[in-house]
Amino acid sequence: MQRVIKQIVFYVLFIVIWEMSVRAGGWGPDIMPKPTDVWEALIQGFIDKTLIYDLGASFQRLLIGLTIALILGTSLGILLAKSQTADDTLGSLILALQSVPSIVWLPLAIMWFGLNEKAVIFIVVLGGTLVMTINMRIGIKNVSPLYIKAAQTMGSSGFDLFIKIIFPASIPYAVTGARLAWAFAWRALMAGEILSTGPGLGYTLKYASDFGNMSLVIAVMILIGVIGTIVDLLFFQRVEKNVMRRWGLEQASS
Repeated sequence: MQRVIKQIVFYVLFIVIWEMSVRAGGWGPDIMPKPTDVWEALIQGFIDKTLIYDLGASFQRLLIGLTIALILGTSLGILLAKSQTADDTLGSLILALQSVPSIVWLPLAIMWFGLNEKAVIFIVVLGGTLVMTINMRIGIKNVSPLYIKAAQTMGSSGFDLFIKIIFPASIPYAVTGARLAWAFAWRALMAGEILSTGPGLGYTLKYASDFGNMSLVIAVMILIGVIGTIVDLLFFQRVEKNVMRRWGLEQASS
């Protein structure tokens, strides 16, 4: 409760200082809008349903891209963990690609798929797949040898050993990978949508910037940050904590 009060006081002070600074500086709304201007742009966006259509389009692309990324990342992570040859070759490529920002792929995506939904979804898939692959690989490789030896002494081996022991033991890493994949995919989606033909939050951000509507630009930026935080807090962090508690790792992870 004390933490919530601190956060409320902080954000109230932040908004007050923002409003007073803009008024004192005499900046126009095309340079630095006041919080009240941003609030009006946000409300207007929901009244004329522009932001509602943008949210629907963005989440549709994210759902498709993130689903593909999780499936692909899990499969690749298992492959890298179980095959030394794949880990030495494909693994090094994935590690190298991990350092390349998703937006860098956009020119190639436009050439391959055109300026359409497929190009944006491709960027989202790339953003989530690599981090999911790396976490899944680490999770399987870090399974305690004691679990494996205990299962083997009871006659478990091969596919049965993997399904009943190795994969369940790697679930905490997989959940963390899914949480990171969501964050990377969300950022990649916004970057991809900036160059898309809309609708979408990223497209509206670029559209508002082109027409000098800085109030709407900041309103969309705040909306992107708030949605990212809410989804992470209400879904991914809860799932991660529940998994850590169930696997008896909560104290070790804190």
